[in-house]
Amino acid sequence: MIAVRGIRKTFATENGAAATPALDDLAFDVAPREFVCIVGPSGCGKTTLLRILAGLIGPDAGEVLVNGTRVTGPGPERAIVFQQPTLLPWANVLTSVAFGLQLRGVSTAEREEIARGLIKTVGLEGFEEHFPRQLSGGMQQRVGLARALAVNPSILLMDEPFAAVDAQTRRLLQDQLLVMSQRPGRIVESVTVSVPRPRSGDLESDVVMPLKAHLWRRLQTL
Repeated sequence: MIAVRGIRKTFATENGAAATPALDDLAFDVAPREFVCIVGPSGCGKTTLLRILAGLIGPDAGEVLVNGTRVTGPGPERAIVFQQPTLLPWANVLTSVAFGLQLRGVSTAEREEIARGLIKTVGLEGFEEHFPRQLSGGMQQRVGLARALAVNPSILLMDEPFAAVDAQTRRLLQDQLLVMSQRPGRIVESVTVSVPRPRSGDLESDVVMPLKAHLWRRLQTL
């Protein structure tokens, strides 16, 4: 579904200093129904990569293909949840979650039904009329996730969306982990998670603990 081919990205500086390389010859594939988690040191280019995948910025070289079509900008098949909540301050939870559906012309009754269902799914039932200023950071992030899911995207891009939520919510297992190097970011290892489904979320299991240890050791060498 997603093919990343030779992506390079460099950011110019304002003070005349040397340009900052963010990504260098990045290449990987993501198959349909595959869950991929990209891990790496702070500043290695993870957010830059996600913004390129979302079509918010373009690469300096290389290309991203989605179902064989080159990404040149945002598309309805992709939704992104940012690291920091990006909610409209004037919109309550229900309006925020339904916002993307409204832009797509979905009827009021249908988009409200979809939004209310997702609000319940993310554990915010009863907060439909609350505004961002009345919500904790974790609650705001869950609104952002529900908003992204509301448009039923084929591809969901998430930039550390659970950084502000509780530890229990973050206990999710991934299907595959991609490890990126220090800046400029490159894929240095692809690690397959063999934990069978359904998964309990037990991150202390005999299967998961060696994987965690390996990733920590790998990150410490970058």
